[in-house]
Amino acid sequence: MVVAPFVGFQLPFEALTFVATVFGCTVASLILLLGGFSGAYINPAITVASGLAGGLKRRLIVPYLVFQVTGGLLSGLSLKVVFGSFSSFADLGSTKLAPAVTPVEGVVIEMAGTFVLAFSALYASTNIRGRRWQATLVGATLLMLIMLIGPLTGASFNPARSLGPSLFSGYFANQYVYWFGPIVGAGSAGLIFRAVKNRLRATNGHRIVCLC
Repeated sequence: MVVAPFVGFQLPFEALTFVATVFGCTVASLILLLGGFSGAYINPAITVASGLAGGLKRRLIVPYLVFQVTGGLLSGLSLKVVFGSFSSFADLGSTKLAPAVTPVEGVVIEMAGTFVLAFSALYASTNIRGRRWQATLVGATLLMLIMLIGPLTGASFNPARSLGPSLFSGYFANQYVYWFGPIVGAGSAGLIFRAVKNRLRATNGHRIVCLC
């Protein structure tokens, strides 16, 4: 998913709020539009989380990852075609660390943010009835995370979102942060969510059914 060029630490509060709202509403809209067909898996990290949590069939994981990365690359190419001639868009919205944030800190921040986002998505798909409310929870979670983390790392939480602009702009500084952090954070969320779900089933006989 690539929505718009965004480098959080360069934006004033009003612009950050606008960008966060656009991202949150876009994800919520995609859940409403695509949730009934594909589960609205638009993020490789969330796909990993759902696979580890047992909410996605194993045979679908690799195809989903391929198409998500392809979508990120096509978005980066589109940005290159549209904005490539403007020097102010030279980095095409590549995710960047704030000057005061080290790569290690960036990994931890992206890991924590993606953990929260992935856990929110897993909870919404299994415990909330009604796609509108599922979309609201995930979209609102993303909005708040961007408001909090955007000024520090650009709030990617999505390897495909970072890959497209990075590849087509040639900006590769610290890009491993946006792969390692989100994948580990989402993977941890998936494993913990599965453990909690199994624990509830074993102790209370409560069966959680995936709605996505």
